[in-house]
Amino acid sequence: MRIAMPRRPAALCLALVAALAANAAAAQDKSAQDAPARSAAAAAAPSAASAEQPSARLERVDFTYTVQPNGAYVEQRESALKILREEAVERAKYESIDYSASLQTLEVIEAYTLKADGRRVVVPKSNYQVQTNDGRGDGAPAFSDIATTQLVFPDVAVGDTVVLNYRLLGKQPMFEGQFSDTGSYSDYAYLGEMTLKYDLPVSMKIRKESYGKFKTVRDEVVGDRRIVEWRFSNREPKQAVPSYTAPFDLTRSNGASVSTFASYGDIARVYGERALPKAVPGARVRKLADEIAAGKTGQREIAQALYEWVSLNINYAGNCIGLGAVVPRDQDFVLDNRIGDCKDHATLLQALLAAKGIEATQALINSGTAYTLAPVPVASAVNHVLNYLPGLDLYLDATAKGIAFGELPYSIAGKPVLRVDRPDLPARTPTPAKLANRQRMETQVVIAEDGSLKGTMKVELAGRPAMEFRSGSRDLTEKDAGEMVKKVFERMGVRASGSFRQDDPKPLRSQHAYYVEIDAKQAVPMPGAFALGAFFVTPQPVFALVGSANAPEDIADEGEGLCLGGRSEESYRIEFPKTVKVLAKPQDLKLESNGSRYEATYRLEGNVLYAHRVIEDATTGPVCSIAYNKAYSDFARKVVPNLKAQVVYQ
Repeated sequence: MRIAMPRRPAALCLALVAALAANAAAAQDKSAQDAPARSAAAAAAPSAASAEQPSARLERVDFTYTVQPNGAYVEQRESALKILREEAVERAKYESIDYSASLQTLEVIEAYTLKADGRRVVVPKSNYQVQTNDGRGDGAPAFSDIATTQLVFPDVAVGDTVVLNYRLLGKQPMFEGQFSDTGSYSDYAYLGEMTLKYDLPVSMKIRKESYGKFKTVRDEVVGDRRIVEWRFSNREPKQAVPSYTAPFDLTRSNGASVSTFASYGDIARVYGERALPKAVPGARVRKLADEIAAGKTGQREIAQALYEWVSLNINYAGNCIGLGAVVPRDQDFVLDNRIGDCKDHATLLQALLAAKGIEATQALINSGTAYTLAPVPVASAVNHVLNYLPGLDLYLDATAKGIAFGELPYSIAGKPVLRVDRPDLPARTPTPAKLANRQRMETQVVIAEDGSLKGTMKVELAGRPAMEFRSGSRDLTEKDAGEMVKKVFERMGVRASGSFRQDDPKPLRSQHAYYVEIDAKQAVPMPGAFALGAFFVTPQPVFALVGSANAPEDIADEGEGLCLGGRSEESYRIEFPKTVKVLAKPQDLKLESNGSRYEATYRLEGNVLYAHRVIEDATTGPVCSIAYNKAYSDFARKVVPNLKAQVVYQ
């Protein structure tokens, strides 16, 4: 299953410690963003289709971080966005500033519309709207203390520039005595000029690095302060073209990092100092663990029961309240409300496992598209928390709903991971197993003279397709299941009835099967032709494994691309009316490439067509060289004509 998509700018900050980077307001575990790490850079980022003629252009953006010895800091941002076309006017009128009310205070220094003739139209006080997240009465908020100040810029027109300058004053650090920050900027978005400045105490020992077009313009000691400043400009952005989705690698981008952490192990250590005490099982957790594990024997069976309980019973809820970005909630809160973010899931599961004598720890990982750790250790590089069980050598992610015990979501497979129990140990999560994602489909159909058809389809799934299908159908009601065939064919303009039956989707398993009966009226042209394909929805048909056939053949070697393999097998028995003559069928085909293969056979016996085709994409991934991906695309392009070949009849 080749992943071939337009390349987009990659983000660095998701949830676990996003507050340490550009803005505390970004701290939500599951909010993966394909946007520049600094929000101001996103304001004028054009799409691939409009890269040559953006509707607005970011002329200037400046970031300054003034850090205190305890790690708290003042962040100042200034940006100037020029309006080039009418469609950008409405969007440019509004600017929102998000910040953590418990950790930061906002000061708007200046905000104005710079008219094309040089006049300044200042944003009046009446054009501010402040929204806060509070609890009820004296109670604290449950999910977020993020405050939002929205500004409405007056008299904005094409040719004007919207200017905003503000400070966020930090009240306390995320980690005492520590500071880290990183940013990356796209080659595909215009940015007139950007400065990135850090003003830190000389007493803070820092590591720093810059990449790409970032140029050092200052690195000096002034009194008891060290000032580091970089500058970046991208006035001739590249035009985005379809490409393989590349894993994010800061060292191959335009960016810079500053950190007081000596190593990534230090990040895991300081996280663990506050997280691990929360994972000590109390009486309530011990009682719950006994109830969940009742009747279970053996470490693996007990661990599976505890994992499944947390995954199925604790719903996801982000924690954007002050230090909640990096400190788990208390066990009682999570159990009382049956909610929690990734840290809460991992901490509760660790406590339940400990209650049954099973050793477990937590581990930090990047859940975006980064598969390497940049040289400078920054906290925002690891934005997700999972568990590791040393006795079973097993990683578990209870936050990722629908994932079977022993499996991992694709987004965190094959990545470097920071184990809290052994912070300095180089470790990685397992890569996806070869051909683990599987689909096997058997179809039997009888076609009537008017093009109506009756038939059955059986589908067996394994791996990712099975888990995703289970998740999607877990809450399917009996009524919806009874109408599923009808509704699927209605979307194709065909009247149909039938039935849908499946394995119980509620257990967390990596196998699944379902069975469909179809009675569709005038579903195929008569006489006519059609290409063979599933008569009902399947998650991984053969066609899904040759999507990269559409990738451009002249992609430049950008290093690597994301990739994923699998196996799909299809068998057909299609009976035509005796009054119909089959004039043509697809040709048999057998192909191999780098361990991947495609084989298809088509046999006509009287008025019955038998077809069988199987594709095996032997890719394990999650990262492949561009050369490998290009070779698979060439292989896929040879397969596609066979899949598109039609059965012709009259």
